Amino acid sequence: LTPDHLTVIGLAVGIGAAFAIGSGYLQLGLLLVVLAALPDLLDGALAKASNASSQRGAFFDSTIDRVTDAILLGGVGWYLASQESAHMAMLPFAVMAVSSVISYQRAKAESLGLSAKGGLMERAERIVLLCLGLLFEPLLIPVLWVMLALSAITAGQRFVKVWKQAAVAPVTAARIEMRRSRRQSRRVARVERRRTRIPRRPR
Repeated sequence: LTPDHLTVIGLAVGIGAAFAIGSGYLQLGLLLVVLAALPDLLDGALAKASNASSQRGAFFDSTIDRVTDAILLGGVGWYLASQESAHMAMLPFAVMAVSSVISYQRAKAESLGLSAKGGLMERAERIVLLCLGLLFEPLLIPVLWVMLALSAITAGQRFVKVWKQAAVAPVTAARIEMRRSRRQSRRVARVERRRTRIPRRPR
């Protein structure tokens, strides 16, 4: 069993969860959402334990996470369309759209050598809130509104964070990095001199 196999298992269970939610079996859907999250927690640990960590595996895992999120929210939309109204079914799709912006912000920032991590509503928080809404059916729609609001705030937080980092001119950033590198080199040199220093013989 490889980390990629665990990732695929999580996707399959996530598809089952979406069908259960869409069919109105929210408690079963909740159980499957929790089970779908377990392989996602274990695949990274398995990759490290088996010394199988790779960029390809990280890319595959991240992509499948986004697909699973979309499928789960699609299942919620299906449920709301059948139980509430077509207009209310747009709510989980709005959450999915803003979540996609959050993911894109991080990917684009990292491609530019910047950081866009953090925020109030990352994937783990979305899954926890979704489980809360599935556990207490009357709270499902309010929970989705909370997810949408916090996701929008997170997108704003990441935008401001990257905007401030990008405001530093490339030349200035290069100088700052050069100074950091020089300070680090001096620290390493001092430590090395202390290690190689010959102790004086007692007279």
